[in-house]
Amino acid sequence: MTRALRSRAVRTWASVIISAIALVSVVVWASHQETPRLPSDPGHIAELLGAVALYGVATLLRGWRWHRILTRLGAGHRAVDACALTTVGYMGNTVLPARGGEVLRTVLLAGRSDLGKGEVLGSVIAERALDAVSLAVLFVALTWAGIAGTPLGQRPALVAALGLVLLVAAAWGVLQARRRGRLRGFADRLRPLLRASRPLLSPWGASLLALSLVVWLIEGAIFWLVAQCLSLPVTPVDCLFVNVLASVSALIPAAPGYVGTFDAAVIFALKTLQVAGGQAVAFVILVRFVLFVPITVVGLAFLLTRYSAVGRFWRRSEERPWALRRRRPVPESPVS
Repeated sequence: MTRALRSRAVRTWASVIISAIALVSVVVWASHQETPRLPSDPGHIAELLGAVALYGVATLLRGWRWHRILTRLGAGHRAVDACALTTVGYMGNTVLPARGGEVLRTVLLAGRSDLGKGEVLGSVIAERALDAVSLAVLFVALTWAGIAGTPLGQRPALVAALGLVLLVAAAWGVLQARRRGRLRGFADRLRPLLRASRPLLSPWGASLLALSLVVWLIEGAIFWLVAQCLSLPVTPVDCLFVNVLASVSALIPAAPGYVGTFDAAVIFALKTLQVAGGQAVAFVILVRFVLFVPITVVGLAFLLTRYSAVGRFWRRSEERPWALRRRRPVPESPVS
């Protein structure tokens, strides 16, 4: 077995073990709580459906953001593919290990654009960088604001702020070194992956960061709507805190769908907000439904119809211009 395969096997087993431990802990805790009461009256069900619709809006914005990154790279793709494959990617992350959805949408878009797989993967990495910076900014702001009275005080916010500063400084230093002709060999190897990220250090990148913050605020509103349908005594800002903490938990290696780790993070955040027992269990069940079930169904539908052999059978070649288009040189990004 090669070193790469051994490393992948270790990561896979570590993810399974971490998820199993977290899931068992959540199940044991939930078994000692009162039976959760799920919404049943029309008003609360409407709020839950509103949360699902709002998540659809957030997903469309994420797809449009990826479309803008790909357009900057000269991908020659269709905007509808960027949006549809975003749902396919999220579906894949839910059912495949090691964030397999990102690989899935990379391969599928590479076959429908003028970019290679490395450049498409680089655009996905740029997306993830925007999400990571947005979460760090929100985490710092919410912690300094004293939301939920975090037991560690402001130290987590200081660490996150320092990490952001170091990240920006490192990116600036690498860019300056490359402009002076240093790190050329290293930069050449990573160019396909980093080409999409370089423009993020510009006003255009700042606009995408602002869009990313809007997306996360919308997801905070989704958590609040779920809390409202359960009549939980929490504010929209409290729910944004729960969303941010749960999303940060995605950095922990876990099984597909962040089984165990996501649920444990949500329960921990709710506990700091004085929400526990059956109400917390119901919140976890409904939030997991809103965030994972509809988008998995939609992504699977796109995969089976638009991006599979079934879909290609019904689509004539003239309706698939990417199948006939020749590869053309991709222009260099204006930000060097």
